[in-house]
Amino acid sequence: MTSFWTSALFWNAVAGATAAALTAGAAGFFLSLRALAFTGEALTDIGFAGASGAALAGVNPLAGMAGFSLLAVLGLGSLNDRLKGRDIETGMVLSLALGLGVLFLNLSTQSGASHASWGLGLLFGSLASITTGSVILAGVFCAVSLTVLAVLFRPLLFASLDPILAQSRGVPVKALALGFLLILALAASVTLMVVGALLTSALLIAPATAALNFFRRPYQALAASLMFAVGIAWVGLAAAFFIPVGHIPASFFMAILSALLYFVSLPARSQRRRDTCGCQHSREVTPKE
Repeated sequence: MTSFWTSALFWNAVAGATAAALTAGAAGFFLSLRALAFTGEALTDIGFAGASGAALAGVNPLAGMAGFSLLAVLGLGSLNDRLKGRDIETGMVLSLALGLGVLFLNLSTQSGASHASWGLGLLFGSLASITTGSVILAGVFCAVSLTVLAVLFRPLLFASLDPILAQSRGVPVKALALGFLLILALAASVTLMVVGALLTSALLIAPATAALNFFRRPYQALAASLMFAVGIAWVGLAAAFFIPVGHIPASFFMAILSALLYFVSLPARSQRRRDTCGCQHSREVTPKE
């Protein structure tokens, strides 16, 4: 047991999961506010292509994920505030990236069974295979993302809630949208490393959406999003390491916990909507009385 707690494998997994959860929780808060969940999914699939291409070239997969995602942002960012209604264009970029990912992964798996197992890790996550180099890079991405979001929090929140009013007040809405997409690219890359390309919503979307369902105030919702994401990552990781039933990946437990959290938050969202409608009705009725 002592050797387990001191093993590099375990602490690399803890550090990688924590960095991914913090980055995803912060970016996911604005992702949910801006209704760009599909764009977040697209960036993680694009990151999958970058990771498989990096592995084929003998480069750190996390660097490849970030590189491909950042390049995709340059294309998606040209849509600026029109991105929300451009699902077809986003889908085309996603399809192209997935096609490249399949090609790169197929070329990699021809090298041996170990590459095939690694390819499954890209799709569904593999915390046990995270290297120290990837953890350090994930920590850098996390620090950069949190720092930038902290500096831009107020204008980005204003632009996310009411972009038209924000622009009329002199807020650089388009520049903020592009900057957020760059941060989202980093968050998607780190999240993919933990839960894989197919389960990124477990950390990137569900915790933030649940937090916004529970809390009305932005600071409370952001804090809850971070705590939910880190809690899901830690509990999922602990379950994968300590539940003696086969070799169930941590991403499975994280996906289950995220789904449960989201569905538990739905009654709170419904209650808030009823309260909002009641307040509006009261404001309309009072003058007549």
